[in-house]
Amino acid sequence: MSAIPQITKLNLEEIPKGVIWKAQFHIVSDGLGNPILIPLLIARGTKPGPVVGLTAAVHGNEINGLPVIQRVFQNLHLPSLCGTVVGILVVNVPGFLERKRQFNDDTDLNYKMPGKQNGNRSDVYIHRLLEHLVSKVHYLVDLHTASFGRINSYYVRADMTHPIIHQLALLQNAQIILNHPGNKGTLRHAAVERNIPAITVELRDPHTFQKDIIHESVVGITNILKYLSMQEGTIVPSNEPAVVCHHSYWLYTNHGGLLEVFPPLASFVTKGEPIAQVKDPFGEVLTEYTAPEGGIIIGKSVDPINQTGSRICHLGIIGNRE
Repeated sequence: MSAIPQITKLNLEEIPKGVIWKAQFHIVSDGLGNPILIPLLIARGTKPGPVVGLTAAVHGNEINGLPVIQRVFQNLHLPSLCGTVVGILVVNVPGFLERKRQFNDDTDLNYKMPGKQNGNRSDVYIHRLLEHLVSKVHYLVDLHTASFGRINSYYVRADMTHPIIHQLALLQNAQIILNHPGNKGTLRHAAVERNIPAITVELRDPHTFQKDIIHESVVGITNILKYLSMQEGTIVPSNEPAVVCHHSYWLYTNHGGLLEVFPPLASFVTKGEPIAQVKDPFGEVLTEYTAPEGGIIIGKSVDPINQTGSRICHLGIIGNRE
């Protein structure tokens, strides 16, 4: 087995055509001066076309996206590939290795974009990621999951007022699309500021591989490659239309205790419907919660140990079906 090259810059024009090329990008060094390496997969087609970027594990415990990228590359038909696919398999390498959401300075990288050239540890890391890797792509799909103690439906965050982003979101065949331009500091927002149409795809649960959602996401990304005329084939349609939410918010507890959240993911709730209750250690109900308005359950807490102010559920307020 040949050694995987370590690189400090990425020049797509130097990548051989018609093969899947592996590399380790030396983004920063650790406290012993050893390189911290981001694993890359790159497929450059034999014909010209756009560059699609795929990123996973911006949060170190959100790992469903890693096998998604692997399988997208396994399924590529290289002789007919037009353009280039760049897979950034693990963005947050220190967090991934420590099995935690944050970077190793306890920062959430998805609040830090675009970072700083001469900033602290996470600033420099993110700045180099954007300058040396993300800046090379024309379209971006950023793969996430819920965090510890929570689970998500299969949903997409996207600015549905942007025609191209609108289409990228629909091609994922997700249960829910949350129409939002992206918060400042996120990778999606930073990409769009660089005129790179980008979507965030939420692939359910943290720190596990879930075969069904991995398959669904591979289909969605492959749909994008077909839509952009990078791969031949028919786009796979959704079995049912996505529910589009024009905004969303989390509900929080106002009493500590043992929390149980009732509605299933992607289920509809009506105003006043019971959605959760909190009990004391003896099993007595301390407080109950109802839906403040009608909507759909995007995500919810599955951690019963609930201090006052813990999350209950992520409620999407419905616009229309696409």
